Amino acid sequence: MKLLNIALFEKDLRLEMDETGLQCLYWADELVSQVDLTGNRVSEIVHRFQLLQHNESIEISLNLQAKEQIVEYQLWIDQKQHTFGEFQLPQTGHLAKSEQKKGFLGLAALAFKLLKSAKVIKAVLAGASVAGYAWLFSIEFALVIVTCLVVHEYGHVKAMQYFGIKTKGIYLIPFVGGLAVSDDKINTRWQDVVISIMGPCFGLFMSLACIVLYYATEMELFAGAAVLSALLNLFNLLPILPLDGGHVLKSISFSMRSWVGLSVCMSGIALGAWVAYTFGLALLVFFLFVGSIEVIFEWRQRHYSHLIPLDKYGQIFSSVWYLLIALGHILIIVSFADSKNPILSLPMKILGS
Repeated sequence: MKLLNIALFEKDLRLEMDETGLQCLYWADELVSQVDLTGNRVSEIVHRFQLLQHNESIEISLNLQAKEQIVEYQLWIDQKQHTFGEFQLPQTGHLAKSEQKKGFLGLAALAFKLLKSAKVIKAVLAGASVAGYAWLFSIEFALVIVTCLVVHEYGHVKAMQYFGIKTKGIYLIPFVGGLAVSDDKINTRWQDVVISIMGPCFGLFMSLACIVLYYATEMELFAGAAVLSALLNLFNLLPILPLDGGHVLKSISFSMRSWVGLSVCMSGIALGAWVAYTFGLALLVFFLFVGSIEVIFEWRQRHYSHLIPLDKYGQIFSSVWYLLIALGHILIIVSFADSKNPILSLPMKILGS
């Protein structure tokens, strides 16, 4: 059964599957990848292979994700998206939409998908965020918080654009934070690390810029923006899914391809439960619930994951990068710990409690 036929380097890339679930990918008449789904039912798989072009080795990746009645595909060349599309879902039953998206989570995902299709929703959510924070605190504080969130999410967007991933933009969610929405799936664990950590990176750049402005103008508003940005970004670096730190942790630990990775992620969830209990963060409990489902589901699908794992160098580099960004935010908070301004000293009191 032929599923897909697309052009790649002036030759046909052809995907076929038989009744038993054996998928074969041919480039012209050469078998370049094979995935055996016999006895399995999965929602996504990947075909990955190397081609030699002009004396250079090129990495090709064909990602497949089952939907209701179709299969969406993405063709990546050297970790940059080349083309995408869809074809009819085969009737063999080996490829099927994930059951994870049914029920309440499925309805929530569908509602958000409908909401994000309207551009006016961005303005409404942004206005609601400013109004909500202003009602709780002050208009100045609200503007600082929203600016911190936008800069943080813009870091995610720029990282997505660097990898050629299409984005829908930034959505601010009142009393929750922000969200950078993309249309495409990532292709490697390295992409997950970079996209996740660039939010806190941009947040660190903003804090440093605000400190420079503070010393240049002596306006405490800039110092407040620096420490609040540092606190928000440090919270995002907690090793808890679906926070940024949780994605970095998952990418590093799941690249180990062993029970060690699952144990590390579950340790992060346990840490999150302790933080939620200690500080009374009810919203974090919801994050932990969603993150736990993601960890368990991805662990079950690990043998068919389309994500290219990090090598040893990538794991070490990602860990050091993560720790340096976290240390940068901590140093900014500590530098204002002795301030008589309650806003400037608040983050250090929270960390020291």
